[in-house]
Amino acid sequence: MKHIDTDVLVVGGGMIGLTQALALASAGLRSVVVERQATADLTARAYDGRVATLSFGSAAMYGQIGVWDHMVEHAEPIGEIRVADNGAPLFLHFDHREVGDRPFGFTMENRFIRLALHRALAQTDHVALIAPAEVVEMERGSHGVRARLADGRTIRAPLVVGAEGRNSPLREAAGIRCLSWQYDQTAIVTTVRHEGGHGGIASELFLPAGPFALLPMQGNRSALIWTERKADVPRLLALDEGAFNAAIMDRAGPHWGAIACDAPRWNYPLGLQNAERYIDNRLALIGDAAHGMHPVAGQGLNLGLRDVAALAEVLADTARLGLDLGGGEGLRRYQQWRRFDALKMLLMTDGLVRLFSNDLTPLRLARVLGLGLVNRVGPAKRYFERQAAALSGDLPKLIRGQAI
Repeated sequence: MKHIDTDVLVVGGGMIGLTQALALASAGLRSVVVERQATADLTARAYDGRVATLSFGSAAMYGQIGVWDHMVEHAEPIGEIRVADNGAPLFLHFDHREVGDRPFGFTMENRFIRLALHRALAQTDHVALIAPAEVVEMERGSHGVRARLADGRTIRAPLVVGAEGRNSPLREAAGIRCLSWQYDQTAIVTTVRHEGGHGGIASELFLPAGPFALLPMQGNRSALIWTERKADVPRLLALDEGAFNAAIMDRAGPHWGAIACDAPRWNYPLGLQNAERYIDNRLALIGDAAHGMHPVAGQGLNLGLRDVAALAEVLADTARLGLDLGGGEGLRRYQQWRRFDALKMLLMTDGLVRLFSNDLTPLRLARVLGLGLVNRVGPAKRYFERQAAALSGDLPKLIRGQAI
């Protein structure tokens, strides 16, 4: 087919882009997803080190749009969260039973999320995935969007959604600037196997160089996200297996029993960015195209999924009113809804990194006392527990487990 007409064009077929298309499909809206990579590469089963923590709200959304049944067998529930500061006696402990009978969320390998999305995609006729393909020309006019692909096909829609990641070409072409900076930190990512069980506990230890996190996975394993100063990372990556495991144990402590790395080691530079606006003429940005954060709170994917849910709800409401899906009023509503929430999360994670990534005695004392105080004050603790599970705030319907 030389010309394709659809309700929404989504550029970027990663986890966020495909979730957006399926969320729109749940409201009866058609979309075309254009992705540069081949489908075989997107659904590759090899473990690539990338793991996501899905909040309970994100899991609820996947249930609403027909994806959760395809991924639940690979999801490890997070029942408890422990936060400590470099071996200090006071720590913060969250237990899901204090806010209900549901887990805070789930840990899952990204490859299983991608596979689940593609399986759900095969069961709907409201989404067309074109991959591998590349948009070589984009026109966003007063009456709609026209995209030309490298193979000559054209796609027309009232709205285009940018889901291409941190280096979004659509964002750049729209002249949308980003506030951004790089941290003097790199994340070492791998998985470890426990001698004893992890008990469904997500643990984050704040060290002077950065956070050291263990997230429970299936098979008595945990995902390790180990943040270190950039200058020290090459040395750590060069350690042999025994020395690397000893370095892990030195930081994790004896609580878990013996811990050994059981996967290759990956490393990723860390930074923060936030687009000055999330919309332009007939354009909406979602996920990393709009914002990117430090992994200290494990909320990057969840933040993007709230973008997805909010945009889907706005567009569903717009369609029911018979209005232009790419019209300014709906897009302004999306931006107003999402930009404050994203900025709040970005500032929180950046503040945590700056507060905890040092060993100054006055700050360390204040941190330890603060963690202990929150742990003892019921209302404050419940607030953070509900935030961790994405159960509070002005949440889109899909995140609340409701249809749109």
